[in-house]
Amino acid sequence: MSKVRHVLGISGGKDSTALAIYLRKKYPDLEIEYYFCDTGKELPETYSLLNGLESFLGKKIKRLLAAPNSPIDPFDHFIDLYRGFIPSSNARWCTQKLKLEPFERFVGDDPVISYVGIRGDELREGYISKKSNIQSIFPFRKNIWSEDVINKVMNNRNIELLCDYYNDIKCSYNIKNYLEILKRPISFNFVQSQKLSLLMKLGIKEFNKVVFRFLKTTDYPLAKEEHFPLIENNEILIKEDIFKILKESNVGIPQYYNLIEFEVGGEKGFYNRSRSGCFFCFFQQKIEWVWLYENHNELFLKAIEYEKEGYTWMQDESLLELVQPDRVKQIKEYHLKKSAQYSSKKSEYLLDILDEEDERGCAACFI
Repeated sequence: MSKVRHVLGISGGKDSTALAIYLRKKYPDLEIEYYFCDTGKELPETYSLLNGLESFLGKKIKRLLAAPNSPIDPFDHFIDLYRGFIPSSNARWCTQKLKLEPFERFVGDDPVISYVGIRGDELREGYISKKSNIQSIFPFRKNIWSEDVINKVMNNRNIELLCDYYNDIKCSYNIKNYLEILKRPISFNFVQSQKLSLLMKLGIKEFNKVVFRFLKTTDYPLAKEEHFPLIENNEILIKEDIFKILKESNVGIPQYYNLIEFEVGGEKGFYNRSRSGCFFCFFQQKIEWVWLYENHNELFLKAIEYEKEGYTWMQDESLLELVQPDRVKQIKEYHLKKSAQYSSKKSEYLLDILDEEDERGCAACFI
């Protein structure tokens, strides 16, 4: 039987970095392998963060390359393969080729627990591998289990089994409170999310213990583990907690989050980048492209080189059009207007207007 591997992907962003720090401090006995899918097109701030995180962890972060034998970097290897067809939100070959496939080659067929840094204040599930040997765990959330696990556990045909499991553990409330909820089947009038919420409200640790026991009846990787310390965890971490972890560890936040002042029309504003990923990520907003143009001009010029007739990073305009003086002014003015709408939200890092409004990003950049 293969040993269960515990892995954590570092995207270069705040959440995955904070998760690595959090698990290292709280569960030092977990033998976690850290990895980073290197596209070859990352910001210099990302590589700086990786070096600082390695120093804190006392462990190397394995760099995964999508085309390890190619004489050019991974992105350029595939852009050549696809004859200059650059990725977009409708054709995200970069996600599949540069992130997911290297990760799945890295873990192979070994049973794997993959820790994912989705916060307790985010309403998204994140990437879940379709490979049966990879199980995702979300330590920052109230519910650490992935959606596929919850669907299996909460199935109506398991009602009696779950009642038996709850009867076997010491519950924080009267067992009748749990059984009353458990015995009510999921229906159109009582959906799964309601039942889950009620059970977790009574006791997160109790629910985790029951799920862990249930997993012993399945082929999930955790079925092979005798113990799993995270079932005793009931912390819920949100964005403010993430920044606190980064600061207190001295690893610090990714430098591209630092606010930079600009002036337009006699007014002063601030901009930064809101996410990790390739410097030409098509998910970034217009003000982030302006940030790149003004703070990493050499990278912006490289991004322009990929644009050809019919292939642009944004559907509505090219990068050359975006950096015309009048257009830059227009984008900054719009950003100032939008910033004013969030002026009541105070934070040392502004906790980023861009991030508040749009956290789509590349799903694989957060694995």
